[in-house]
Amino acid sequence: MQLRFLGQSAFLLESGEHRVLIDPFIAGNPQSPITVEEALGWNLSAVLISHAHGDHWGNALDFGRAGVPIIGTAEIGGYAQQHGAQNAVGMNIGGTYRASWGSVTLTPAWHSSSFPDGTYGGMPTGLVIELDGVRVYHAGDTNLFGDMRLIGDRGLDVALLPIGDHYTMGPEEAARALELLRPRIAIPMHYGTFPVLTGDPQVFAREGRERGVDVRVLAPGETTEA
Repeated sequence: MQLRFLGQSAFLLESGEHRVLIDPFIAGNPQSPITVEEALGWNLSAVLISHAHGDHWGNALDFGRAGVPIIGTAEIGGYAQQHGAQNAVGMNIGGTYRASWGSVTLTPAWHSSSFPDGTYGGMPTGLVIELDGVRVYHAGDTNLFGDMRLIGDRGLDVALLPIGDHYTMGPEEAARALELLRPRIAIPMHYGTFPVLTGDPQVFAREGRERGVDVRVLAPGETTEA
């Protein structure tokens, strides 16, 4: 499976004919290496949303109105449907959505969630995604919390963790999270996009590798395999 980092917390997961886009903040993202028009041509299997803040919800409606399933909390699914998404799926924490491409399970995240227009977005979540036998945890926006150990008990191949500080955990906390999550591979996200997100990915990489994790720091547009 290939993972392509698209800046902030956006990733494209790709295996065979299936492509899954996470937190599609494209237009307005100064780090984005792609355009919305380009991404609309990818024949996506699903768009997954961790929470409703603009830098995660992003361009979800562009994809939803084009018929791509938008998957998130009940509030996210309902909002997407009310605004023209054709195949929105609303679920909740602990639930798993299964499809031909794989599955996604919603996990807790400690943060907040509202749409850019102020509408309540439900609880923020993390995402445990299974695609082609690879299990990826996208933490969304969160701090370090003890129940990450339970998420790690699922057996994670990849952890995508926010390190920017201020709105989420910083690099030191994210490295401590690796002790609970126990992934093979970790990739930092949600840093450097805006001046307030000061977390240093090299600090995370150093501390993560000291814990025996294969930490890969990707520039926007770069791809790695898991």
